[in-house]
Amino acid sequence: MTGADDAQPAVRRLVAKALGPWRLQLRNYYNKTVYGPRLAGVRRFENAEVARLAANPPPEALVATIIVTYRRPKTLLRAVESALAQSVTDQVVLVMDDGGGLPRLPADPRVRGYSLSANSRRPSVVRNIGIRLSRSAYVAFLDDDNEWEPNHLRAALDALEEPTANPRPDLVYTALRRVFPDGTPLDILSVPFDRRMLARTGYIDTNSIVARRCPHLIFSRMQLGVLKPPSDWEIVWRLSRRHAVKHVGTPTVRYLVNPESYFSDWQGDGVMRPDASTTEASRQPGPA
Repeated sequence: MTGADDAQPAVRRLVAKALGPWRLQLRNYYNKTVYGPRLAGVRRFENAEVARLAANPPPEALVATIIVTYRRPKTLLRAVESALAQSVTDQVVLVMDDGGGLPRLPADPRVRGYSLSANSRRPSVVRNIGIRLSRSAYVAFLDDDNEWEPNHLRAALDALEEPTANPRPDLVYTALRRVFPDGTPLDILSVPFDRRMLARTGYIDTNSIVARRCPHLIFSRMQLGVLKPPSDWEIVWRLSRRHAVKHVGTPTVRYLVNPESYFSDWQGDGVMRPDASTTEASRQPGPA
């Protein structure tokens, strides 16, 4: 190994430190510049799928829960059951399959299953199709390998509907209890909203988000593996320019830290890495 090779990691660390608070924003701008012009076909696919699936529109409800899935029937059914077990019953659960095929879903009138005609490998596009099919006042998101506590929607809606809140939040995210596949607890991720911190650390996960419907509630259509920072960071960063964001410190999401996840990159920049000093709960393990 040459001296130049030895110096490369040190140079990368210096560059990352120099970019500091701007690195996620710069990556986002880079994505838009390099990959943005290529997304016309993705938009056409999304539009075509919405038009096709709209022939079977979901029922109206206060909350639309969008569950994205791909070939994980066992964990999917647990996710669906956790959504149906919410104390807020005025909801519709849209199970959005990314072209892998759906198992038999619970026989509940609140559940609707939709399969894309092809595998997009873009969970953000699958979520967008679900958002556009639904007509609810609020939208919540859940992946097929995670689960909610029964109070998840209630805790989020209480924050969104708080009459004395000023400004009124349009997006709420709750704390996550993160566990390994064997049930061993990792930690509780609970970070109060700080846009300056969000500029450098992706500490908000899609599974914890409940948002008021608005025209800007659309996820980035970048391809999985290209989108770094991830889509949950991008949508919160973008919405927080004009909309208030609030954190609820109650852990209401049981988040599976799965190294083999189809939708999450636990080996690269998809890992949420808030500084332990930023939240007193960030490294406190909770019960499995």
